[in-house]
Amino acid sequence: MRYKLLGKSGLRVSEMALKKGTMTFGETWGWGASKEECQKIFDGYTEAGGNFIDTANRYTEGTSEYYVGDFIAADRDHFVLATKYTLFDRRNDPNASGNHRKNMIRSLEASLKRLKTDYIDVFWVHAWDFMTPVEEVMQGLDNLVRAGKVLYVGISDTPAWIVSQANILAALRGWTPFIGLQVQYSLIERTPERDLLPMARAFDMSV
Repeated sequence: MRYKLLGKSGLRVSEMALKKGTMTFGETWGWGASKEECQKIFDGYTEAGGNFIDTANRYTEGTSEYYVGDFIAADRDHFVLATKYTLFDRRNDPNASGNHRKNMIRSLEASLKRLKTDYIDVFWVHAWDFMTPVEEVMQGLDNLVRAGKVLYVGISDTPAWIVSQANILAALRGWTPFIGLQVQYSLIERTPERDLLPMARAFDMSV
């Protein structure tokens, strides 16, 4: 396994992240893998040299985070652990989703408990809610970094103009910028080539 720097940082991550696998860690949704099968997937990945584990609060209703927390517990600091917030994880609660500060803090604290850790290496904005001001998001994330609960931040499924606005604002205010970008990109889905990938190159963001 080869390693690369994550965006404009000195953090070394394996070229392949364990991401799609963690979406199916657990059978809570009526499909997915048992804990025993998940352990085999995790072991195969780490034996190949992988160190970048990416999950989310919504994956299998939190079961994915529980499993990942168990799997990395013996050597937490070896792994670059990433999780996400934005999507709802509590029904009938209007503030249990979105990019706003209340959901950011609530979601992070819940993820820390499930993952059995006191910090997240990379905290992703899962999607843009088109309601919360960019300033609120970036300052909120920066506060988490300054508190030591998050080390780096990234963003997923968000238009290039919003990401650009956020990183320019962060540079002007001295806040933590996004260093990673997650997009849908394949031989069939080439849309990111239009503006997202050029933007990522301009800001030295990993994709």
